[in-house]
Amino acid sequence: MRLSPDEMIFWQHGFLKLNATIVFTWALMLVMAVGSKLVTRKLSTGLEHSHWQNLLEIIVSGIEKQIEDVGLRNPKKYLGFLGTLFLFVAMANLCTVIPFYEPPTGSLSTTAALALCVFVAVPLFGILDQGLGGYLKSYIEPTVIMLPFNIISELSRTLALAVRLFGNMMSGVMIIGILLTITPLLFPIVMTALGLLTGMVQAYIFSILAAVYIAAATRDRDPKPEPAPNT
Repeated sequence: MRLSPDEMIFWQHGFLKLNATIVFTWALMLVMAVGSKLVTRKLSTGLEHSHWQNLLEIIVSGIEKQIEDVGLRNPKKYLGFLGTLFLFVAMANLCTVIPFYEPPTGSLSTTAALALCVFVAVPLFGILDQGLGGYLKSYIEPTVIMLPFNIISELSRTLALAVRLFGNMMSGVMIIGILLTITPLLFPIVMTALGLLTGMVQAYIFSILAAVYIAAATRDRDPKPEPAPNT
């Protein structure tokens, strides 16, 4: 049993390796890019929309609503990054129904790369929102004594994101593999369906945590003003 798609080697020359993680990651990105191009090539502004456009609008509006609920007042500003994170992790796990496919999120290298994306995006959005001086000042609030603790917090939560996603994805694949060897076919099918649900939940949690970290970096948590009552 393979613990990671890194162990599936398609080509190797010296220290250069082309494993399943690289192949399935790039294949998934290609499918998503081509799919988005096909869905968005004939968008309509009229009353009649295609089924694909309706699905696209539901997904986009749903992601925007979740971003706004986290506390980010301008969800469109963060939609590209957070939406891509969610869709990549979700699609990586939904494609597990394809024979011989292994989700790249089952590799620690992929989950570490996703966590590093969040690690870079959090200060980037913070600097864009508050300026370089304002963002760096947040590391010494309320006192300069907090500087090392804030730095450790940045590093530890990045590691936690990677390990959390990797552990959940790998454990699901391992459980299904073990059940295939000791139980009839029906039960692993049920577990596979449960694994798809778990994958969607992990995609949601990963993107929401990223949104929470960005909201903390931008300090974009001011409550919306309530509308004045009609008199």
